[in-house]
Amino acid sequence: MKYADEFRDPKAAQALLARIAAVTDEIGATAENPTRIMEVCGGHTHAIFRYGLDKLVPEGLDFIHGPGCPVCVLPMARVDECVALAEDPRVIFTTFGDAMRVPGSAKSLLQAKAEGADIRMVYSPLDALEIARRNPEREVVFFGLGFETTTPSTALSIQAAAREGLANFSVFCNHITVPPPIKALLDDPYMRLDGFVGPGHVSMVIGIHPYDFIARDYGKPIVVAGFEPLDLLQSVLMVLEQIRDGRAEVENQYARVVPEHGNPVSLAAIADVYEPRPSFEWRGLGEIDASGLRIRPAYAAYDAEVKFGVGYGAERRTVPEPEGCACGAVMTGRIKPVECPQFGRGCTPEMPLGALMVSSEGACAAYYQYGGARAVERAG
Repeated sequence: MKYADEFRDPKAAQALLARIAAVTDEIGATAENPTRIMEVCGGHTHAIFRYGLDKLVPEGLDFIHGPGCPVCVLPMARVDECVALAEDPRVIFTTFGDAMRVPGSAKSLLQAKAEGADIRMVYSPLDALEIARRNPEREVVFFGLGFETTTPSTALSIQAAAREGLANFSVFCNHITVPPPIKALLDDPYMRLDGFVGPGHVSMVIGIHPYDFIARDYGKPIVVAGFEPLDLLQSVLMVLEQIRDGRAEVENQYARVVPEHGNPVSLAAIADVYEPRPSFEWRGLGEIDASGLRIRPAYAAYDAEVKFGVGYGAERRTVPEPEGCACGAVMTGRIKPVECPQFGRGCTPEMPLGALMVSSEGACAAYYQYGGARAVERAG
């Protein structure tokens, strides 16, 4: 498969692994005192386990799984608000498939659908727009969810609805941004990180310079990476070489896809439609200033929070995690998924207790899928 097989070459992988082992030795990292590299993106987490990279790298290197799964960091109160919107008989609620099974405090969207709510899975907000056109007598709400990767498509859909005057379409905006939670992690005195593998898809939109503060203010290296095994191995090597050389820079391993300054069309759409929220609650991280986006007043007619009086337009509330659920600790790299007391027992892909077991980008789902019975056995 051209443009994929080249990045899965076993001989090239062996050469990179040998160099990684050599540099790990040079910097004195050991199993007892490992170099801790956080992959921010959930897609990277799954690639690491899919290709067994965690077992191939030397013991002196420890992958820390970051909060790069937008479904996983959504607080339960926001899921409850989605369910409330979906159960409004006026509403057709549309959402990406990953969000259907995320548990709220009482039920998930999938359970609400089973009970009769009109909830439809879509692949794009453009699908939701089309549903609104075909159902002018119903309110169609799209669950706008994700990092900067999915934010432009929602913005463009809102712009299209405004041009058409499509009055029965709105977005429940839960879009969030990557740099603020990285800063929150770096400010945590209990979090020890030596470097970062930066997100590839997000960086296609925003470029590499929003990460400058990581190197400039915190002295940590970050390398924006692709998703194939050679991409990840090369990125890890680049991070280790920076550590060895005493450097802290923002480097772009994924330059074949990620432009230095991002995608100007996407950035323009985001700037037109959205503005930062004063703060946004992240599951496991709490409130983080200016980490979420909300729809600007100029597009208030397409803001479900304004139209239905939900979300941050209503009274704020916090819903505690289910008893025994350690999603927050896993997502901030404090523990591994197998250290959660519910992993593989009270929480499985079939009956998830926490969001990290639901999402296709969740760390717990990666451990369970690629570790299988061995992962559950280790947890027990």
